[in-house]
Amino acid sequence: MSNDYFDPKLKIFSLNSNRALAEEIAHEVGIELGKSSVTHFSDGEIQINIEESIRGCHVYVVQSTSNPVNQNLMELLIMIDALKRASAATINIVMPYYGYARQDRKARSREPITAKLVANLIETAGATRMITLDMHAPQIQGFFDIPIDHLNAVRLLSDYFSERHLGDDLVVVSPDHGGVTRARKMADRLKTPIAIIDKRRPRPNVAEVMNIVGNVEGKVCILIDDIIDTAGTITLAAKALKEAGATKVYACCSHPVLSGPAMQRIDESPIEKLVVTNSIALPEDKWIDKMEQLSVAPLLGEAIVRVHKNESVSSLFE
Repeated sequence: MSNDYFDPKLKIFSLNSNRALAEEIAHEVGIELGKSSVTHFSDGEIQINIEESIRGCHVYVVQSTSNPVNQNLMELLIMIDALKRASAATINIVMPYYGYARQDRKARSREPITAKLVANLIETAGATRMITLDMHAPQIQGFFDIPIDHLNAVRLLSDYFSERHLGDDLVVVSPDHGGVTRARKMADRLKTPIAIIDKRRPRPNVAEVMNIVGNVEGKVCILIDDIIDTAGTITLAAKALKEAGATKVYACCSHPVLSGPAMQRIDESPIEKLVVTNSIALPEDKWIDKMEQLSVAPLLGEAIVRVHKNESVSSLFE
């Protein structure tokens, strides 16, 4: 995308979750990040100051609700309120990673549906649109009554592997039944068959691999998931694929949450390379040599410009 687009009514602001990505997005669009500051009172209360006029402007706020999830969510809600009270024309949330998306339904009695609660909070605060990437459950879009542009990173990840020329014996693998649609999208782009890991999860963040549906013997496998959190699912899947005769196993995901024992598990696993996006800012202690990061800034920057110009965004969905 050409970065010579300029409209004084278009403003992009960043909060604290992923400033580096926000700066990349602003560069893609061709404008400077808006001036604002986030400070704290001595008891931890968040104070936000917008340091330029945004009256009548179309404002885009870049904020992933990643760790620390509640801090980042509260920053966002306070920022939305500040923008609303400063007479912004529209308040557009650019949320590369939507936290709490895994709590999207009642799996057991007396459970909350926190993904819906977060949607309510964002709307009630005053947001007018959301641009997001690879929500864990696409139906969360229906929790909102404002427009949602739900982008996906499959094209970005597929292009990475396509350019690496890994051979003709490729198989795209979904680590569970829920990710089959995502795996099929990548397989269609790479023109490969798919396989599915059939697993059951006895309790949260504990995965138990059962068997593999599809032929992986003698194949180079690419595991694709939306979120890698503790990395239990993806590393068990990689081991199962190697035991079933896969020659090499690569893995990729949109959102590298990478909490708890994730880094050690990935480092010790048979995964050759883990490819992630920068939807979540990664500190140095969550970085190992077998990881590679791709930027979603061009995709999100293009979406912002198209939304602002009232152009179609649908071609970016595929």
